[in-house]
Amino acid sequence: MREDVRLREVGLPDLEVFFEQEQDPEAARRANFPPREREVFMTHWKTRVLGDPDAHVRAVTVDGVLAGNLVAWSQDGRRFVGYWLGREFWGRGIGTRALGLFLRQETTRPLYADPYAENTGSVKLLERHGFRRAGTVRYEGREHIMLVLDA
Repeated sequence: MREDVRLREVGLPDLEVFFEQEQDPEAARRANFPPREREVFMTHWKTRVLGDPDAHVRAVTVDGVLAGNLVAWSQDGRRFVGYWLGREFWGRGIGTRALGLFLRQETTRPLYADPYAENTGSVKLLERHGFRRAGTVRYEGREHIMLVLDA
């Protein structure tokens, strides 16, 4: 049976799950994003994500269980998309389905993403949705692939 993947509004209780997901060392390594202290994480999410009227934020659920999140935001004149799923949801096509749903809601184009180059699963997921490689960028000395969705 195919799992039911849906998007919904993010509520404050969801932040506890997102915080725990960010603490996973393997997830942090694949994202090239170090886990933050609880207070820093919560403040960021409450003010810069949920508190930003320009941000488009959705929780991902699988059969009613919170699996992660998708976010679109503007930075330096570009619109970016990012996502995070708990490890137990990896490799099941959930990210692909969730991003497909999100891209129907987030219609700004071009839309950019910059996954860590070693996170080949994330790069492939974005490419499946029509993102094309547009170069590389470096964060903390590590290479990320700049991808863009034009249409």
